[in-house]
Amino acid sequence: MSPVHLAGTGLACVLGEDMPSALASLRRGGVPPVMVDVAEGFRWPVYALAPKDGDWTQRLRDTVRGVVAQTGDWGPCTAPLFVASSSLDIGFMEHEKQDLRLGGDLQDFASVVAGALDWRGPVFTVSTACTSSLNAVLAAVDLIRAGEADEALVIGAEMCNRFTVAGFGAMQLLAPDSGQPFGEGRRGLVLGEAVAALRLSSRPSRWQVAGGVNVVDGRNPSGTEATAVHAMCRGALAQGGLQPGDIDLVKVQAAGSPVNDAIEAEALKQVFDPMPPLVSLKSVLGHTLGASGAAELALLLGCIEGGAWPSVDYPLDGSLGIALSEEAPRRLRNILLNFSGFGGGHASLVLKDTGA
Repeated sequence: MSPVHLAGTGLACVLGEDMPSALASLRRGGVPPVMVDVAEGFRWPVYALAPKDGDWTQRLRDTVRGVVAQTGDWGPCTAPLFVASSSLDIGFMEHEKQDLRLGGDLQDFASVVAGALDWRGPVFTVSTACTSSLNAVLAAVDLIRAGEADEALVIGAEMCNRFTVAGFGAMQLLAPDSGQPFGEGRRGLVLGEAVAALRLSSRPSRWQVAGGVNVVDGRNPSGTEATAVHAMCRGALAQGGLQPGDIDLVKVQAAGSPVNDAIEAEALKQVFDPMPPLVSLKSVLGHTLGASGAAELALLLGCIEGGAWPSVDYPLDGSLGIALSEEAPRRLRNILLNFSGFGGGHASLVLKDTGA
């Protein structure tokens, strides 16, 4: 099978519309969330994208074009395109006051994204809640490994809409102020908006996708399941021919949920002994749902290559028995990225620094 490398990334999020501006914001301590009113007397914080001119679809097209441009020139745009999202076109229905979806089809959102890029290759929709864009990466990797494509583009997108915020708020899953992954005073998630792009290629580059798996365990459909965390970590490691001791950094799911953070922490301690350095990005990005796989991967590599790092400006929960790294580890050969979400989805990816 052909090895697969990450040849380029692009990101627009609350921190900025490209990686340099995002890293600059991170060095300044990040950007606070804005309050979003969902009904009279109900408002929640959201890490929102900067406002743009135009209607909802125009803002989507403009943001997608800007993010994909960060990944380099795609020529005739004939590679496979994977569009990942959990909210899809709900924002269009809400902002444009439409009773129907864009055209009534699950593929409509991806078609708008592809149309913005004048994409001529095959287009796929991936919508598996919070693991959407990580699963899109795994699907793209399979195509390239099988020799069916030389490269592929993955786009994760979560655009502004009050419906998603209202839904999470109604389930009492949202924090009233800020997200505190693994924090002593954590009270829930803070959602975020983001559009991210990942360019996957058979051509060698610094970061290689060494392994990755998706595990679905429906016993706890609204959160993290410990046995699934074990399975996704060990499955991704096995695919990469690695042992737990080979991992130099784990990007945790940790979104600030009191119960799920505790389950994840305990499960990780059962996989890793000793525990490698851990990093969480949701305190600066928010939980970007279906875009989180692509957005957090892009930002993490930006932090490593750009010399920035998310600060932990709140006390951690000592009962969890783990810590978040205050800086990038000196040794970073193998990185494990973990994601989980509604429906019992759990997905892991191992990236190897080849030094190329």
